[in-house]
Amino acid sequence: SPQGRSKKRSRKHQRFMERRAVLEQKGLLSPHGRLGTQTPKAGLEAHTTLTKADGTTAPRCDKVPKPKQNASSCLSPSASPDSIARHHSVLLSQGSGSSQRVRTSSPVLRPGKYVAIDCEMVGTGPQGKLSELARCSVVNYEGDVIYDKYVRPELPVVDYRTRWSGITKRHMQNAIPFKAAQAEILKILKDKIVVGHAIHNDFQALKYFHPKDRTRDTSQSPELKKRAGLPVRANVSLKNLAMHLLHKKIQVGRHGHSSVEDAQTAMELYRLVEVQWEKELAHSLPPRPPSPVTDPAADSSQYLDDQYWPSELMASSL
Repeated sequence: SPQGRSKKRSRKHQRFMERRAVLEQKGLLSPHGRLGTQTPKAGLEAHTTLTKADGTTAPRCDKVPKPKQNASSCLSPSASPDSIARHHSVLLSQGSGSSQRVRTSSPVLRPGKYVAIDCEMVGTGPQGKLSELARCSVVNYEGDVIYDKYVRPELPVVDYRTRWSGITKRHMQNAIPFKAAQAEILKILKDKIVVGHAIHNDFQALKYFHPKDRTRDTSQSPELKKRAGLPVRANVSLKNLAMHLLHKKIQVGRHGHSSVEDAQTAMELYRLVEVQWEKELAHSLPPRPPSPVTDPAADSSQYLDDQYWPSELMASSL
C-alpha cells in the first residue's frame, strides 16, 4: 500500500542518515557534503575528503578549476588544407586542455617546414644582360645553412658581376651544372614554406614556380614596412629592412653580397612578424587569395637594391 511504501522509504532514509552520521564522526565524510558532490564532473577536479592508506584524511578541495580556454581560438580553423593556415590550425588541437600557454610561433608548427632562400646571378647572353643562377643558399628556420653551392650556368658567363654577386671565375671551376643544382634545390623546397626577399627573382633564376600560399616575400610585407617606419607601398631593399629592424649592416663593401647572409636576414625579418603575418593570412583564406603575395611583375630593383647595382642590369633582370 502507499502507506507501507512510505514507511519503507522513511526507514531507508533513517538508516542512511545514521550511516552518514557515523561516516562524519569518523572523518570519512564532510559535514557540509551534499548529495552528488562526491562524483566529479568529467574534465573537472572536484574532491571530497579522501582517506589515505594509513587511515589519515586529506583535506577537502572545494574549489573547482574552470576549464582553460584555447589561446589560439582567434586563428581560423576553416583555412585551406594546402595553405599555411593548415599548419597553424595545429594550435587549436594542441591548446585544448593544456596547462601551458599555447605558443603561436613556428616551433609548435614544425619549424622544419620553413626555409629561406637567396640566389646570386651572373650575366650571360648578349652583353651579359641575361641573368642566370651562379650560387644558391638555403637556410632553415634557425638560420643554419642546409644548402650552399655554386652553380654553373647553362650559357657561357659574360659578366660575373663580382662587385655585387661575389662570383668569380674561380668559383665556376667546381660548380655543379644547373640541372643538377635545380633538382637538389627543388627537392628541398618541396612542401616547404619558403621565405625570401623579392623572392620571385630567385624562383625565376631556378626556373621554378612555388605555390603562393607557401611563399613569404619580405619585400611585400606591410607589417615589416610599418615597423621600419617606411611607406607601405614603397619598394624596400633587404639592406634597408635589416638596418631599420635588425640594426645590422649587410651587403657592404665591394666584394659582393653573401647569399647565405641574405637568406638568414630574410628569415630573421620573417620571424619578427611571423605571428601577425600568419594570422592575417589564415583569416584571408578563403575566399580571398593569400596576402601578401609575390608579384612576378614587380620591378626587379627590389632585388639587391643598393648603391652598387648598375641601372642597365636592373631592366634586363628576368
